[in-house]
Amino acid sequence: MALDITAARPWPALLDLPWRTPLEQWPEDILAALPRGLSRHVVRFLRFEGRVIAVKEIKADIARREYNLLRMLRRIGVPAVEPVGVVAGRIGTDGEPLDACLLTRHLQYSLPYRAMLSQTLRPDTADRLIDALAVLLVRLHLAGFWWGDVSLSNTLFKRSAGEFAAYLVDAETGELHDTLSDGQRAHDLDIARVNIAGELLDLQGGGFVDEDVDPVSVSGQILDRYAVLWEALTAIERFSDDKRWRVEERIRGLNDLGFDVGELDITTDFDGAHIQIQPKVVDAGHHSRRLLRLTGVDVEDNQARRLLNDLDSFRASQDRQNDDEEQVAHDWLTQVYEPITRSVPRELRGRMEPAEIFHEILEHRWYMSEKAQLDVTIESAAADYVEHVMPDKPDESAVVGVDTESIPVRAKRP
Repeated sequence: MALDITAARPWPALLDLPWRTPLEQWPEDILAALPRGLSRHVVRFLRFEGRVIAVKEIKADIARREYNLLRMLRRIGVPAVEPVGVVAGRIGTDGEPLDACLLTRHLQYSLPYRAMLSQTLRPDTADRLIDALAVLLVRLHLAGFWWGDVSLSNTLFKRSAGEFAAYLVDAETGELHDTLSDGQRAHDLDIARVNIAGELLDLQGGGFVDEDVDPVSVSGQILDRYAVLWEALTAIERFSDDKRWRVEERIRGLNDLGFDVGELDITTDFDGAHIQIQPKVVDAGHHSRRLLRLTGVDVEDNQARRLLNDLDSFRASQDRQNDDEEQVAHDWLTQVYEPITRSVPRELRGRMEPAEIFHEILEHRWYMSEKAQLDVTIESAAADYVEHVMPDKPDESAVVGVDTESIPVRAKRP
């Protein structure tokens, strides 16, 4: 068998895997029991050289196309799974050709929506998932990517300080352009609305979504959330010359949404009476980049916002507003963040990302302080959280035993 292996880096150990066997029949001892999202293809998780790799059996030309698309999306900073390689030229033990396999790296601490909602859906959880997907879709469209199959099933979600961050996991129907037309964007939104409604109806049929929830209404929220965010990021704004402060206000507003503005297009009237501005380069991850620069901690943007707020509180409590920002950040990291995250017992520490644990401890401290009507120290809050809350948290680094395939599934939109 002459395998044709395309990989992001040399990986000779790939040759040792059972490529002559259909993926559906691979032995259990090399597989990882992780929850799978819905897919029209066979997908398995593989424990391999200390990593977890997702393997999808698919036609060779489609596998190579998706592999290249994912590489380009990663290169331009769009949240997507990391492509590892493509294995083609497979021949079964019976001499018949087998489909190729696309390999991607499993996104640690992420879950498909069905595993995340394997318990009864809270009323606001669907809203937060839709918000995360809308943000992802806006980022994809700004980058010129038309998805073509927008759905919760084709997305992975990570917790991010009480919200969710969404990652694209299936790009086989996508197309990358310089820019997208309004019609292309509207088409993606229509696909999203229909697919999400169907997915929530499936969950409702399985008893995982309350009967009072209207899946059609919830799915329609992606249109509203997308429109608001797209307007904030791309709208042209015109104001009089004596209100130049609105340029800074626009930038701050975009920063609050988690986006950086690398360039502005600013024009004035001939008489200088009015100014017109439009963001030209808009990049997500404003808070995460600032936290990374100050502390070296690399987390989701909403988590970074929460940690930066605590850093600002630390600076104020120490009366160090005039001190060097990087020095204060270093002291906060070594005196607060690292000691608190390390105080979690090793056997519990891997259940969530350290930044998410820290966020939850901050929330726990707020509730404890409100109940006690006095300021509770973060050390006391951490100890109480570890004792009473952490043991009941699911292990999101590798959730096992979630039967997401037992829920009835409607046919996906072609």
